[in-house]
Parts: sequence; structure tokens; C-alpha cells
Amino acid sequence: MAEAREDEFSRYVKEARPALRRTAFLLSSDWYEADDLVQRTLIAIHGRWDSLEHRDKIAGYARTIMIRLIISDRRSHRWSREVLHELPPEPDPTPDPYTLLGDRLLLMRALSNLAPRQRAVVVLRYWEDCSVEETARAMDSMCSTVRSQTVRALATLRSTLQAEAKGNSEDAPGVTMLGR
Repeated sequence: MAEAREDEFSRYVKEARPALRRTAFLLSSDWYEADDLVQRTLIAIHGRWDSLEHRDKIAGYARTIMIRLIISDRRSHRWSREVLHELPPEPDPTPDPYTLLGDRLLLMRALSNLAPRQRAVVVLRYWEDCSVEETARAMDSMCSTVRSQTVRALATLRSTLQAEAKGNSEDAPGVTMLGR
């Protein structure tokens, strides 16, 4: 008899769990919290499974349990989520916006040294994140041409950026290639 009870409950869980999970997500707006809420709801139903009548119409009862659980959680979290510290935490230092601008200008100068097709390959492959095949179609060329243009363009960029970094290190010691 206990085995039949467990089988009946297992069938109920398999059928009702997706709908309960959607309802829980609508209540909590978080899939992880929704999964926990469904689990706790099913545990509560399992505890009362023998005394429940009309087991084919349990959906309303399950929603009531779920709503009461989330309301209870929200009330208790108001008081338990606060973490006390001796001193307020220090904010993260804000990055220097001019560093990013300097890096971008350096990269634009290096790109301007490339031939037009090499520049197009670099932009399509690395800024637009296109595959070799997509880049070849866009440029109306073969995949092998795109690969060779990419290799040549990257070699030119490396040498240009290294020369720029070498020039900067002579001007201002301690300045990295991209840290202007």
C-alpha cells in the first residue's frame, strides 16, 4: 500500500512539476529560487498526501502552499539578509577612462596601417565575430584567402604595436604598450 502511495505521488510530481516551476518563477522572478520553492512545495504535499482528497485537483492546494512559502520567505529575509560590518566596504576604484581611449586610438592607428582587405578581414573576424566562411562570403573571396589575409594582418598589427610600444618605452619608462 505504501508503494502504491509513492507511485501515485511520483506520477503527480512528473505531471505537475513543470507547471509548478513556471508558477514559482512568476512568483519569485528567479529560476533557482523557483526550483527551491517547487521542491519545498512538493515536500509539504508529500507530508499530507495520505490525508488529501481529490488528488486530481491538487493544483490549487499546491499554489496556496507555494504562495504561503514565498510570503514567509520574504518576511524572514527582510530581517536575515542584512550583514553587519564594522566599516562600510570600500568601493572598487574606477578605471581611468583615458586609458581605454588611448588603447583605442593606438589600435585605430595600427589598423590604419593595414591594407584595405586586411583591415576588412580583421574587422569582420574579430570585431564582428564572423567565421572564416562568413568573412569569405562577405568579401567575395575564398576561405584560404581570408586565412592568409588574417595571418598577414595580425603579423602587421603585432609589429606595428610592438614598434609603438618600443617608441613609448623610450619616451616614458614604465608605460606599457596599451597603458598610455
